[in-house]
Amino acid sequence: MAKHKQSGIEQIASMPWQAGVLLGLIGYLAVRFGIGWYFGAHTDPLSAGIAKDARDGMLAPLAWMLLAGCWIGALVSLVKRNQRRRLLDSQTGIESLRTMRWSEFELLAGEAFRRQGYAIEETGLGGADGGIDLILRRNGQTTLVQCKQWQNRQVGVKVVREMYGLLVHHQAAAVKIVALGDYTPDAHRFAQGKPIELIHGGELIATVRKLQSGKARATHPLDTPLAFGGSIAASLLLIAGLSPSTASTSQARQIAAPTAAFQPTLGPEPPSIPHRPTASTPRAHAVIYASDSQDDAELREWKKRNAESMKILEKTTKEMPLR
Repeated sequence: MAKHKQSGIEQIASMPWQAGVLLGLIGYLAVRFGIGWYFGAHTDPLSAGIAKDARDGMLAPLAWMLLAGCWIGALVSLVKRNQRRRLLDSQTGIESLRTMRWSEFELLAGEAFRRQGYAIEETGLGGADGGIDLILRRNGQTTLVQCKQWQNRQVGVKVVREMYGLLVHHQAAAVKIVALGDYTPDAHRFAQGKPIELIHGGELIATVRKLQSGKARATHPLDTPLAFGGSIAASLLLIAGLSPSTASTSQARQIAAPTAAFQPTLGPEPPSIPHRPTASTPRAHAVIYASDSQDDAELREWKKRNAESMKILEKTTKEMPLR
């Protein structure tokens, strides 16, 4: 069966739902707060601009979209997990296996292996025949699984050879083929001595009945809607608790930045430098040479001497020719 390309939500849905919730929370915090913190540690203008935009909430829509996508995938994982449980627990015999669709047959096989302690990756579910349908992982080893819901014929040696080739190509530890019917003698002979397990319908229904009994049938407490809702609520409370503190810190930085530009730097005052006395600016009005205390007689005498001096100066001073 050819493997089709999975979307991001489908990849999350193939994981345990707890992983999807955790990935969504980590992705939200990384986009909403981590990017601003990372670029804020750099001093170049481009990084400073990105950090400011991130702190101002420009990347918040992207963070919420990432969170929603992961949580949708986690919800799909939870729903499918419960569907697989009900599918396995509702089987009554080989006839009930024959009436189900091929896609349900693959889900049933995957759930049976999951209850046996394997981590399951579903790679099929895109066609009714061929290729690898399930990848099992346990104790560091990988096992490839192909499911055959053939009702009217046996599985031949060609299918077993193809799976053995895939085992060598992917360097897997083993191969399991799950069939509703049985296998041809050539298929059994080829599988002997190789890490290939051929599981027929009778063996499969016996394993299903064994897994239905006892604690294996009980639903795990972590696979309930209550556990899923509690995880979502706790994550939202964490986000709400981080958002106000971060927003207030960003606002405080924005307010403090312009204020600091106008506030003087606190510190010891510089020593005062004594100023030397400067000469006073001369006044605009005329200077009076005579003392205000002179009487009228002395003033007249002073004017007389001044007039005589001016006459002598006019006689002794030559006139300057005009150019």
